[in-house]
Amino acid sequence: MPYQHVSLNGEPIALPVGKVVCIGQNYHDHIAEMQSKTAAQALFFIKPSTALCALAPGFSIPQQQGEVHNELELAVLIAKPLKNADAATVNDAIWGYSLALDLTLRELQSQLKQLGRPWEIAKGFDGACPIAGFVEKQQVVAAQQLEFSLTVNHTLRQQGNSANMIRSITQIISEMSAHFTLLPGDIVLTGTPAGVGPLHLGDQLQLQLANFFSVNSRVY
Repeated sequence: MPYQHVSLNGEPIALPVGKVVCIGQNYHDHIAEMQSKTAAQALFFIKPSTALCALAPGFSIPQQQGEVHNELELAVLIAKPLKNADAATVNDAIWGYSLALDLTLRELQSQLKQLGRPWEIAKGFDGACPIAGFVEKQQVVAAQQLEFSLTVNHTLRQQGNSANMIRSITQIISEMSAHFTLLPGDIVLTGTPAGVGPLHLGDQLQLQLANFFSVNSRVY
């Protein structure tokens, strides 16, 4: 069925389904594991709305296109338009927080990087952003101190804390809004910590966001 933003209890959120705006290289440990080149300017990219799908009870991954890697990220749902927004305006525009997987066709991405070409097709394919339900902003006292984790087949694969972001949540969104107008229903992904790796058919996943929720999913 078509994707719809929902709250933790599964109630639909009265916002349209928009684009997903992402930041790369926002955790030092992930930069190190990928041996990435960095620059002072933030690395932003966009997934289309067709990349969004429900995380639970499960999601599919592309076949015969090389390894599909997990990238666990804190997700932010935008409720008001943002353009050249300051921190206070950004905070006022946030509906809530969740967890998402920035699925990546890693081999294809590497090939495109080597050719000096954009790599949207490795990040923006249909179903490339499985996402859980959202926790309302009012329930989150310290969004910049949220622990989150991903286990794959009962083995811890990724563990992070938003306190370790290079750019804070409000800084990310403020900088994004200087380049792209963010609209109600858009989602912002805030970067992934270390621990990315391949997913396979049948994998059992568990995603945990602090003490707010734990959600089970599977790859099919």
